[in-house]
Amino acid sequence: MKEIFSLKDKRAVITGGGSGIGKAIALRLAYSEAEVFVLDFNEEMGNQTVEEIHKEGQKAHFYKCDVSNTTAVQQVFDEIGCDLDILINNAGIAHIGNLEGTGEEDFDRIYNVNVKGVFNCLKAGVGYMRNGGSVINMSSIAAHVGISDRFAYSMSKGAVHAMTLSFARDYLASNIRCNSISPGRVHTPFVDGFLANNYPGKEEEMFEKLSKSQPIGRMGKPEEIGALVLYLCSNEASFITGSDFPIDGGFITLNN
Repeated sequence: MKEIFSLKDKRAVITGGGSGIGKAIALRLAYSEAEVFVLDFNEEMGNQTVEEIHKEGQKAHFYKCDVSNTTAVQQVFDEIGCDLDILINNAGIAHIGNLEGTGEEDFDRIYNVNVKGVFNCLKAGVGYMRNGGSVINMSSIAAHVGISDRFAYSMSKGAVHAMTLSFARDYLASNIRCNSISPGRVHTPFVDGFLANNYPGKEEEMFEKLSKSQPIGRMGKPEEIGALVLYLCSNEASFITGSDFPIDGGFITLNN
């Protein structure tokens, strides 16, 4: 039987591929034989991802890139060039605060990376998807349900969800599929850093509390997000576009 979920001869760009979910996605796609282009603002971490992929004998390249910078994004995509098959808009940043706890600078910073960054990469990448392809935008459960103290972040992920639907509709004739993924809490280095900075001495207690906020009783793993991305990028998912996929341990539907 032919191997399923193979990405052999596919070329994939992953933004924010230096750590966390983005790194897991980059590794998963590369191990399925895609040629991976890792974009990240952190040069050291981006190169580490590429080095791990090279050790497994797969193709990978790193480009330092600030996705909020329109000119820089276009330059990177022009340098990558050629036909692009997969675009993963994963780069993003977080902010904690309700409306009154969100300053104008906070709001602009979130918008520039999480919303404008996706716009920039879609705009720069679509011209290189000449033979169709798959776009995955990283949304969040915050786009679907109210979460305390996440005003600006929720705004940005709601925008990502809406852009996914619009882009999917507009590029049907170009054979470009576009879907979004909405993770719940996923155990990444960001979570560990957040707990260390905000709950010193109580990290284990707070980790357990956050884990149990998912009905399934634990946080997600970055590798689980990577596996879902792999499926949505593969030919086996060729009938799927304009959809959002919660991967949240039941958070959206079972917390009521």
